[in-house]
Amino acid sequence: MSRNHPDVVEALPQVPVDAPGAPPACRGRLVETARLQWRVADGGDPADLAQRFLAAHGVPTDDLARPARHTPDGVCGAALFLSAAAGAHTIGAPPGAPSPAPALPDLAVVVYHHTDRPPTRRPTPDRWWLGDWQDSWSATEHAAAVDAVRAAIGRGDVYQVNLVGHAAAPYAGDPRPALARLAALPGARYGGTLTGAGWAVGCASPETLVALEHGRLVTRPIKGTRPATPAGRRELLASAKERAEHVMIVDLERNDLARVARTGSVRVDELFAVRRWCDLWQAESTVSAAPADGLGLADLLRAVSPGGSVTGAPKHAALAHLAALEPVGRGAGMGALGWIGPGRLDLGLTIRTAAADAHRLHLWAGGGITWGSDPAAEVAEAAAKAAPVRALLAAG
Repeated sequence: MSRNHPDVVEALPQVPVDAPGAPPACRGRLVETARLQWRVADGGDPADLAQRFLAAHGVPTDDLARPARHTPDGVCGAALFLSAAAGAHTIGAPPGAPSPAPALPDLAVVVYHHTDRPPTRRPTPDRWWLGDWQDSWSATEHAAAVDAVRAAIGRGDVYQVNLVGHAAAPYAGDPRPALARLAALPGARYGGTLTGAGWAVGCASPETLVALEHGRLVTRPIKGTRPATPAGRRELLASAKERAEHVMIVDLERNDLARVARTGSVRVDELFAVRRWCDLWQAESTVSAAPADGLGLADLLRAVSPGGSVTGAPKHAALAHLAALEPVGRGAGMGALGWIGPGRLDLGLTIRTAAADAHRLHLWAGGGITWGSDPAAEVAEAAAKAAPVRALLAAG
């Protein structure tokens, strides 16, 4: 575990901040003033560590229901990244296989203060090269894992499991501009980056893990995918299999929020709305609840992480199955990335997310498996989700 505590804001370099969820009006006038990085091997509870670290640096999160006001001076807030493995760790579930990108932390909290000095311009990269992608499992192995999940469903072990695959490619040059381009993908509600020494994460996620909007906790699970054509939209809306899979996860998210909500306040505001991400239609619902009095960030993270749409149902049983079936860990994928500040909480689920270590780019993609899943179709769906991200990362 590492901590960084710069003392004098005026002595720090100002750089543009494009962390997902950061206040747009502040992004050009921020400096990093404190950083916490943690890995599962460090031990302890990352949710508690994050809450205590934020409080120590002027971002109290012990009562999310308490009104707070963002001011243009002093602390602005913090970017927060929590890996899927860290989320599993917080609830005592198996963390899965080791990460293929161990340079990435499992928790990163980066605190920013406002400043009025001009930002430091990043140098323009003089070259960028991306090699061939190598998948961590073959299409045949992926299909076999789908069959294994269907067998577990047949035995009554689980109702749904979200299987995720990984690919990596060598690169040369600065990966940060390539990762930053992901924010331009259509539908990237949580487009942005977060970087550290020897690592970087770029996100193009459309999915809200949890946000605080108008005094209510909100989550927007996505389940159900088809090509973004008129026929694809009709097929998605008419699919009994996709709707059943989707409603199952909506129920799971309702249950997760109910653990930290005011009694009787959980509701489904929108069910199975079809929205577009790049060249895909996806089904999205909105579930909201009033936070319980005294709800702190740590309890909220433990309730919603890892996200139900990328684990399955029941969540603990699904996590045990995916830990046994996925050949490598989820690294930066299927976790949380966003912003926490006075009066602001907005965390996206890190689907459609890539990461860089010193030598390779990494990408994760998958889908939910039910009894009605076709193995070949599931393999194709994961490839379709990864394709726009791969194409943009390869662009010069």
